[in-house]
Amino acid sequence: MTIYTNIDMDMDTRIDTLGEAKIESPIAKELNGSRQEIFKDDNERVLIELEAKKITEAIQEGTTPPSFELAGPRKKIYFDPSKLKCALVTCGGLCPGLNNIIRSIVLELYHSYGVRHIYGVRYGLQGFIPEYQHDVRDLSPANVVDIHEMGGSILGSSRGPQDIEAIVDCLERMNIGILFMIGGDGTLMAASKIDASIRQRGLKISVIGVPKTIDNDIHMVSKSFGFDTAVDIATGAIKGAHKEAEGYPNGIGLIKLMGRYSGFIAATATLAQQDVNFVLIPEIDFDLEGPNGLITKLQERLAQRKHAVILIAEGAGQKFFESHKAEYDPSGNIKLHDIGLFLKEQIQKYFAARDMEISLKYIDPSYMIRSLPANSNDHVYCTFLGRDAVHAGMAGKTNMIIGHWNDHFVHVPVPLTAGRRKHVFAGNKLWQTVLEATGQGSLVNP
Repeated sequence: MTIYTNIDMDMDTRIDTLGEAKIESPIAKELNGSRQEIFKDDNERVLIELEAKKITEAIQEGTTPPSFELAGPRKKIYFDPSKLKCALVTCGGLCPGLNNIIRSIVLELYHSYGVRHIYGVRYGLQGFIPEYQHDVRDLSPANVVDIHEMGGSILGSSRGPQDIEAIVDCLERMNIGILFMIGGDGTLMAASKIDASIRQRGLKISVIGVPKTIDNDIHMVSKSFGFDTAVDIATGAIKGAHKEAEGYPNGIGLIKLMGRYSGFIAATATLAQQDVNFVLIPEIDFDLEGPNGLITKLQERLAQRKHAVILIAEGAGQKFFESHKAEYDPSGNIKLHDIGLFLKEQIQKYFAARDMEISLKYIDPSYMIRSLPANSNDHVYCTFLGRDAVHAGMAGKTNMIIGHWNDHFVHVPVPLTAGRRKHVFAGNKLWQTVLEATGQGSLVNP
């Protein structure tokens, strides 16, 4: 569930193209006049803002409410499939659904468009750089048919920036026409830079992104693949923590989930399995002690019910480490301090000082969740994303991602989303429902 506020009614949603699409789509030939309604036109749009009042105000002011271009196959395509070469790359952390996206793209390119030259670039952006000597993998239906049953990515991944000009050099040497980049915010920013270099050189290479983040924090995308699987598996951890907590006097189940900057997984999993009593996410501040502090409320809960379950996102509570020196990973992200272990130690220390016996079980399923295969919902979702990415690339569109907005798959310009994140807002329905389900109230002292 995502609720946006303050949508910019003047945002630029135009999609760049390499040139006029003049070639009749093989899909059109195959249909031979039947089911032509599957084709979409660039003039078919999906409104970004659905609130009637704001739409009416925009029209009264003489402006057109912002909208996204509808995704789907076009009657005319830009690339000649018989001569086209495509490359796929997966970047950043692992996420359920990566193999599903790869499979979907390959099958659509091969069977619907007749593209026979499809390459998988190994180990993220490193695969474009000669010094790493990573091989390139040929992709065909035969070698991707079962990969959706496996977790991870058959192409591997890596973190960290690589030389943009060297990447474009590699694309030019390989004579690539469409580059599919599957990754998160850092990957999207790299995609935008790659596209800029391609244009500067006057090359005709389409760059299509498929947004990937298990945290579901991609700006202007209502849901990212892997999120549904993450919530699904997280509910199992909550069930286990709840049973462990119930099984002992003053039992505490403490679970740490993914969520560097946004708490969508923790909040949604709480509503999916309503055995959680305290939810801590990066967007909502909390104190440890004091009248409203977490540990004080936890002590009250134990006195009343003899057990409690705490769910914490990995990016929550980083204020408690402000005295520590900041460190960064190869992608430039600040390395988070382990709030889960910190909280475990603080809780144990607090109750030990008061001679109060507790039984605390700490669960961190994060990396298990990241590397698992996608569930059924995510598999279907990835199928749509991958196939629509192919349709966009074949039509010659570039510097864009396939997103999902207002129940439609749409084309979103990379500059509109890269470098920005979406968050759980304190006043939106998701967080308010979490507060109602847990009854935790404010954890910030007056």
